[in-house]
Amino acid sequence: MQTSEKIAIAAHLHVLLRRKTGRVTDTEWMAVNAEYAAAIVRFARTKAEEDGHADLAEWANKLAMAVADPGERPPRPLVQTALAALQAVAPTPTRHSAFAHTDFGAERADSGLGPESLQPAGGGKRDDTSKYVGGLR
Repeated sequence: MQTSEKIAIAAHLHVLLRRKTGRVTDTEWMAVNAEYAAAIVRFARTKAEEDGHADLAEWANKLAMAVADPGERPPRPLVQTALAALQAVAPTPTRHSAFAHTDFGAERADSGLGPESLQPAGGGKRDDTSKYVGGLR
C-alpha cells in the first residue's frame, strides 16, 4: 500500500478520534511508524468498545491492515538516508589524508609570509607600546 493511502486512512481516523474522544494524533507519523500506529489502533478500539462507536473501530481496523503490510520494507529514518547519500558522494577522509604530501614550510617561504615579513621596513625593532594604552595590544 502506498504511503499516501496510509496517510488518508490515518487522517480519517485522526478526525474521528478528535471528534469523538478529543484525542489529537500525528497522521504522517501514524502512516510510517508501526509502533505509533499500533498504539493508536489499540486506543481507538478501546474507545470504540467503551463508547459504542462502530465507525471508530472500522477505521482502526483499516489502519491496522494498512500498516501491517508484510511486503513493504520499513522506511529508513531521514538521518540515515542523508548520511548514506553523503557517504556515497564523498567517503569519510582519514585524519591526515588532506595534508599528507604538503610541505607548508616551502610554500610559506615562497609566499613572503615567513617571520621575516613581520619586521618593519627599516630593519629595526618595532616599538608598538606607544600606540596602545598601558602597552596592551
